[in-house]
Amino acid sequence: MSLNIESCVTLNNGVKMPQLGMGVWQVNNTQAAQSVEWALKHGYKAIDTAKQYGNEKGVGIGLKKGLADNNLKREDIFLTTKIYNGDQGYESTLEQFEGQLKNLQTDYVDLLLIHWPVDGTYLSTWKALEEIYRQGKARAIGVSNFNITKLQDILKTASVKPAVNQMEFHPLCQEEDIKNFCDEQNIYLEAWSPLGSGSVLKDTRLQKIADKYNKSVAQVILRWDLQRDIITIPKSSHEARIEQNADIFDFELSDDDVNEINGFDLDKRSLWYGSFTWHGNPDGYKDSVEEWDD
Repeated sequence: MSLNIESCVTLNNGVKMPQLGMGVWQVNNTQAAQSVEWALKHGYKAIDTAKQYGNEKGVGIGLKKGLADNNLKREDIFLTTKIYNGDQGYESTLEQFEGQLKNLQTDYVDLLLIHWPVDGTYLSTWKALEEIYRQGKARAIGVSNFNITKLQDILKTASVKPAVNQMEFHPLCQEEDIKNFCDEQNIYLEAWSPLGSGSVLKDTRLQKIADKYNKSVAQVILRWDLQRDIITIPKSSHEARIEQNADIFDFELSDDDVNEINGFDLDKRSLWYGSFTWHGNPDGYKDSVEEWDD
């Protein structure tokens, strides 16, 4: 399987999306700007953020500088952001998304996702995404953290099928039922927290496989993602790790090793919709994940 850092998958609307990108969850604006600059320096072509992360402004600053420093154009980069839970609903989504574009210093994103399926609003939010897509302000649209039932709800009324479902996905949480459903529907599964927020890196079984290839556990996991046809967006705010996470194209896991890792699944999620309900906030919605009540 010949892959490189610019290798892309083809989404169901024909748009090409890099299979490896970088996420910026749980970093502030300053850290996000620096991480994006480093990512572009080391060849990444995809960046994933969200309004709920509270760092879209930083990503916009980092993109502007990173593009200039590396002689890149905006169209060379695949940018993803997400609709904030508190902004969901048709009119609110359309209105608030304009502010997201302003913060990101761009007039379009490459992929726009509904961050969570907020009860009572995710269907109207999807209609707003379809309108944003028709306006050319998003090249592709999709969802995040949607189980099969909620995906089916979208598909019943959608005029544009979701291109991506971004889920927690790593060796201990493989979402097999959701992945199989997405495969059947030609919806790409994208892994957030592909390294299990660091916890998976201590797995001795993975270390044994990593030793065989003279690679880190993180590199083995990311390579496994690619060979499973998963889009993956590891997050780091350290330049050395950002560089190391991209150093996964000079080896290939054997089928036996891929299958062994497939067997590690414990359906062990760190966060899921059942324990993450959106209750609303009469005092106004907060901008940062660290400020949520859930």
